[in-house]
Order: sequence, then structure tokens, then C-alpha cells
Amino acid sequence: MYIKSLIAVFLASILTENYVLNKFLGICPFLGVSKKLNTALGMSLSVTFVMILATATTWPIYTYILKPNDLAYLQTIVFILVIAALVQLVETILKKYIPPLYNSLGIYLPLITTNCAVLGVTMLVIEKGAIDLSFGYVQSLTNAFGAGIGFLVAMVLFAGVRQRIEKCDIPKFMQGLPITLVAASLVAVSFLGFQGLVEGLLG
Repeated sequence: MYIKSLIAVFLASILTENYVLNKFLGICPFLGVSKKLNTALGMSLSVTFVMILATATTWPIYTYILKPNDLAYLQTIVFILVIAALVQLVETILKKYIPPLYNSLGIYLPLITTNCAVLGVTMLVIEKGAIDLSFGYVQSLTNAFGAGIGFLVAMVLFAGVRQRIEKCDIPKFMQGLPITLVAASLVAVSFLGFQGLVEGLLG
């Protein structure tokens, strides 16, 4: 039953509670870095890494330091500082070991610090824990990992869609941002079909 609940949390964060396509967090890199598959993949892996580490760090900080000492109001500031430090770590690693990916991501890599998807994951797991007491540390990490994979799925899918769009004859008034937003909305709607799968697991 415990494993089943973790699978449900994992699948929900990828499919029915996708932070990009369902909660509309992280739209900036979603639209900005999804033109090419390799940059979309690299960005997604970086965001996933930061999401997991950020949740692994911020959950204990909130649970064992901020909340017991009535400092919960500092949650947002502390979480942003932790995420910023982790992004610096990722940036340093990519710059040293994978320079081509570091250069292709450009300004979007530092923007992970202010990526609301990363901050949203760390804050929403705390909110879920407050509502459901059984939603603990392991569930939070599972949710963060699933959210990262969901971000990756959304980015890779949309990168493929955008590459197909470039080969199509698009009316002039729909070229650029308009057709991109229409395509993004259609991809988001397609994920609604997974609702029954997750509900079946939870049931």
C-alpha cells in the first residue's frame, strides 16, 4: 500500500499535476528553451536535479528549524536562498564538465533561481504535508522527482511540437508567439486524459 501511494504521487506529479502544463509554473523556460531538443533536455535535467536537492534541503529546514521556532514566515526567503545556492552549484558543474550545454542554456540557467516551478515544488510539498499528515519526507522527494520528470516530459514533448510547427505553413498572423501558445495549450489539454489513471491508483 505504501509503495502504491508513492507511485500515485509520482505519476500525479508527472501527469495530472504537471507543474508546467497543469499548474502553469516554469512557463518562462518552457517557452524560451524548448526550441531545440538538446537544450530542452539539458534544461530539464538541470531543473530536475535542483528540484530534488531543493526539496531534500528545504523540507528538513522548514520542519525542524522554521516551524518549531515560529519562523515559518521566513519560508519563501529561505527557500529562495537555498535554491540560489543549488543553482550556483549546477552552473559551476555544467561550466566545468559540460561547456556546450552551459553555453546553449545561456541566461536561462541562472533563471532557474527564480523559476517558480522549483520554488512551487518546495512550497507545495509543505502545503500537502499540512493537509495530509502522511505526506512526509519520502513523499516530498518522490513528488519533487516526479515534478522534475514532468517538467522534462513537457519540455521534450513541446520541443518536438515546435520543431514540427517550423516545417508547417502557418498563417502570418499566427506565426511566432500565437501559434506557440496555441500548441502549448493543446499539449496541456492532452494531459487531462491521464486523470482516471491516477484516480484509479489512489482508489
